[in-house]
Amino acid sequence: MLSPSHEALRSLGLFDARVPRYTSYPPANHFGPRIGPADVIGWLEAVPAGARLSLYVHVPYCRRLCWFCACRTQGTRTDRPLGAYLAGILAELALVGQHLRPDVEIAAIHLGGGTPTILPPAMLADLCGALRDFRPLARDLTLAVEIDPTEVDAERIAVLADAGMTRASIGVQDFDPHVQEAIGRTQPFELTRDVVTMIRAAGVGSLNMDMLYGLPRQTRDRMTDSVRKVLTLSPDRVALYGYAHVPWMARRQMLIPTEALPGPEARLELFETAARLFHWAGYEAIGIDHFARPQDPLAAAAREGRLRRNFQGYTEDGAEVLIGLGASAISRYPQGYAQNASTSSAWAQAIGAGRLATERGHAMSVDDALRAGLIERLMCDFAVDLEAAAARHGLPLSAVEAIVAPACRRFSGWVTQDGTMLRILRAPRLVARLVAQTFDAYAAPALSEGRHSRAF
Repeated sequence: MLSPSHEALRSLGLFDARVPRYTSYPPANHFGPRIGPADVIGWLEAVPAGARLSLYVHVPYCRRLCWFCACRTQGTRTDRPLGAYLAGILAELALVGQHLRPDVEIAAIHLGGGTPTILPPAMLADLCGALRDFRPLARDLTLAVEIDPTEVDAERIAVLADAGMTRASIGVQDFDPHVQEAIGRTQPFELTRDVVTMIRAAGVGSLNMDMLYGLPRQTRDRMTDSVRKVLTLSPDRVALYGYAHVPWMARRQMLIPTEALPGPEARLELFETAARLFHWAGYEAIGIDHFARPQDPLAAAAREGRLRRNFQGYTEDGAEVLIGLGASAISRYPQGYAQNASTSSAWAQAIGAGRLATERGHAMSVDDALRAGLIERLMCDFAVDLEAAAARHGLPLSAVEAIVAPACRRFSGWVTQDGTMLRILRAPRLVARLVAQTFDAYAAPALSEGRHSRAF
């Protein structure tokens, strides 16, 4: 199906707006210092017996600092800081364990970064062993690891496979050498292919790949070539993210040649080029920026209305509690969000002193929880059952309808309310973030607010 005309999309503000990605609500830039270790201790102790929860470990270290990246990372040429950081993770895990019931169940573990595979094999084994021993593991446990093909070898992959890695996630971004040169990330296709072969040979059942559109020097032909190369590697799912050029937040992006960045309409063409190729290859579109084979659990979750959204993007993980470990890691509880100190030094100082490293966060009000649920369902399903949302929070339907009414007015012809169902009718993958922003009580009046990435 063809997208609406560029003129129609421009009239909605799609090409000019800067909008949160809504991997949380409220977005992380609204977290504040009122949330601290005492709050998190209370939230941990309130986790009920038998609850399923997830663990996320942030490893911020990289051998190279790619220019496009806006994540909390730091470079190191030696392994010297890694041992101390791992010791801090294990100590933090013990601190968390003091306040968590022994009979909760670990449903998912995610190692992210940075570059988790920067850890030497012995350290990786120690980390995975500690996480698996922390609490009883669910029978359907998923263990996902972000892998940089330039910073991994057969020994590390064997360690992760022995630890039970169920999904490897490989950052591709783009295979074209001109694009790679412009973003400071040299990663030959042949190297990536060899790493994929090792991962498959180790018995890892699921492979995810991350790509970016909107990078400098990307063209439709170069994007086509990169996607075709990705397809030869047969990933089970692909995340196709829009590059967020935010040099005021990530100073290394100042090395990106801005004159080589595609404009908003060219970005859309790049996305649609890739999306068509994934569709023709049999992948199902998931949410606004993911694709998965029909048999993949992510696709099944989307079909069955179980798709969720968190800081890693779209997921089938339904756990209500996500505990983040490491510098800058974010935890999610039913009561709110908590984020650790952003620098590894401040985080290590807190953990070394025997206290949780929570530095900021947000306690959820009833209104926050309602709007968070509306936004998540909209971003996952492009539709919201307003009556179900009202019942879930013990509110009258009129309270929910008042929140969504501005979207129906502003996006007339694109968004409709049919009975108690709100649906995005036209180009849902393109306008979902814009519609979600109308539900956002924290949104700035100006859609061009600078601290967020482009709406597309």
